[in-house]
Amino acid sequence: MLSQNQIKRVSALRIKKFREEYGQFLAEGEKLAQEMLNSRFRIVEIYADASWIISNLPLIRQKEIPVFETLPREMERISALATPSPVLAVVQKPESGSQISAPPIGHPSSGLNLALDDIHDPGNLGTIIRIADWFGIETVFCSEQSVELYNPKVVQATMGSITRVMVTRCDLAGLLSVCTGKIPVFGTFLEGENLFEQDLPSEGIILIGNESRGISKELVPFVTKKLYIPSFGPSRLGKAESLNASIAAAIICAEFRRKEKGEK
Repeated sequence: MLSQNQIKRVSALRIKKFREEYGQFLAEGEKLAQEMLNSRFRIVEIYADASWIISNLPLIRQKEIPVFETLPREMERISALATPSPVLAVVQKPESGSQISAPPIGHPSSGLNLALDDIHDPGNLGTIIRIADWFGIETVFCSEQSVELYNPKVVQATMGSITRVMVTRCDLAGLLSVCTGKIPVFGTFLEGENLFEQDLPSEGIILIGNESRGISKELVPFVTKKLYIPSFGPSRLGKAESLNASIAAAIICAEFRRKEKGEK
């Protein structure tokens, strides 16, 4: 049985203030916990039902992780989900500059990188990290005004990709200014060129704008190639005003990878 102190401390990690104070975050769900268990992240402790503990006992013992058998009614009290899962892991935030963190500002990894300009929706950030993982993009730079990486909804939406994609918060203007003349920067604009008609390189920074206002004015001068995702909907059906940020990111990343393979 969990103590009141355990329940109080774990529950507190739903709140940003306490995540920062303790330097820890929540990873909830069987897939996410399994990804964390097999990653370089350090798991502080695990709360799970007996079945999950038995299935993962060898690795838990190998990593010497404290584990607490948790009843369904107890999981309801510590879970950040509407429907609690069988397992919840308390994970240590990586220290700045660790292998899990992204390269320092001004040093994007080779190949494609994503830069996110004030992404506010947790689901969007988590999904974009998952998209980066799918398309083999190792590094994601987030502006300092973007939603917190360790928000439970962000972590959940990554579906484990947070363990493989290097994510860092930084001053995007500073990052892009250092890259000027060295690495091409791509962004989408209404006045941009048709994405599907361009020769796209295998190296560069893809800049994804804020959900409501797009790419901020201060970052526009750093964009070396303006792109546009055309709409194909029949005019009689009308047109969507815009695309969701994560959907736009997926389309752009897919086209870059397709062109990289030389497909027409």
